[in-house]
Amino acid sequence: MAVTGRLGLLALLAAPVVGFLLPSWAGIGLAAAVLLLLVVLDLLLAGSVRKLHFARSGATSVRLGEECEVTLTVANPGVRPVRAWLRDAWPPSAGADDRHRLTLPPGERRVVTTRLLPTRRGDRIAARVTVRSTGPLGLAARQGSHDVPWTVRVLPPFHSRKHLPSRLARLQQLDGRNAVLIRGQGTEFDSLREYVIGDDVRSIDWRASARASDVMVRTWRPERDRHVVLVLDTGRVSAGRVGDAPRLDAAMDAALLLAVLAARAGDRVDLLAYDRQVHAAVQGSTELLPALVNAMAPLESSLVETDARGMVAEVLRRTRRRALVVLLTGLDAAPLEEGLFPILSKLTSRHQLMIASVADPRVAEMAAGRGDAEAVYDAAAAERVLAERRQVTARLARHGVEVVDAVPEELPPRLADRYLALKAAGRL
Repeated sequence: MAVTGRLGLLALLAAPVVGFLLPSWAGIGLAAAVLLLLVVLDLLLAGSVRKLHFARSGATSVRLGEECEVTLTVANPGVRPVRAWLRDAWPPSAGADDRHRLTLPPGERRVVTTRLLPTRRGDRIAARVTVRSTGPLGLAARQGSHDVPWTVRVLPPFHSRKHLPSRLARLQQLDGRNAVLIRGQGTEFDSLREYVIGDDVRSIDWRASARASDVMVRTWRPERDRHVVLVLDTGRVSAGRVGDAPRLDAAMDAALLLAVLAARAGDRVDLLAYDRQVHAAVQGSTELLPALVNAMAPLESSLVETDARGMVAEVLRRTRRRALVVLLTGLDAAPLEEGLFPILSKLTSRHQLMIASVADPRVAEMAAGRGDAEAVYDAAAAERVLAERRQVTARLARHGVEVVDAVPEELPPRLADRYLALKAAGRL
């Protein structure tokens, strides 16, 4: 009945048009003429897409690998209903479920939800919203696009946070039992606890022991408010891919774990991302982790050699007092020989330097290969690469530089462990 009534209305509206156009239809079939007329009228009765109003809300940030939602409110101020397909377009790396069916009566609004599952870090910017409004018979449609800006920042995933509880436990142990080994200037009394085998007898508090039922020892905390500067090399060496991700992403993950650990230890943590210019900087933030992930999110590797002199000068300019400078870069001999080594003493004379590098596990696998002649040649090349990295590490160690060279999964915990070892040795 609804279709019959709709056709009757269309026929009534079409009658004047038929009378006007009938002479020009003499050369074509009547059925084709009627179909053409219905298509034209269906198009005229389709709801307008130009008059639609749009507004966005929802997520503005999400961690890489997690899902978020962005809502689009569509209002129809027109006099005809809008029956449409809507595409809320995003870049492919946003992983958007962007096609929606929409029925919008006159004067009403609807909320459309687009789910995003990003596959890359950085700012994912919404493209245009395209609406295709069909007529009541579904024979024709109007289509139009609207700019409805919105940005979702995709943050580093911070996979290494799973290592944080165990390192925090070691930090508490360092602040308590092991910190008693660091006596003298720069330590402060922390608390009392029961004596256990292995404690220094000089830490026994005899007065407290006399009041208690057991021997009590004093615990001490190492001096806090040290300065840790994380330097991300965003030059060419960080662009190489290890597995499914660039070296830069693995370096970020290690930097985040160390930053959170150092902040919990009471140290000040700064960040600098540099190749030939400063791409990101965080200094003295009270909300450290949000500041770091937001600064890291849009970083991309540049296919240029890093200006080591400029990097060192920037670190020295920003960091006046002695600090632990953690440089996350490569251990390739040639770039270091031409860039960092000539000016290494300028940095090590004022700061404790630690270099963290992402190793490729594929190189170690190739070095162990002996299956055929090709595998032997690959193994020889891999052994040469490993030998060069060992030589660079030894040379840096002679200059007092701490080096952590590990595959992506092992780099964050090993870097955190080396930091804790420096704490325990009283070198920070």
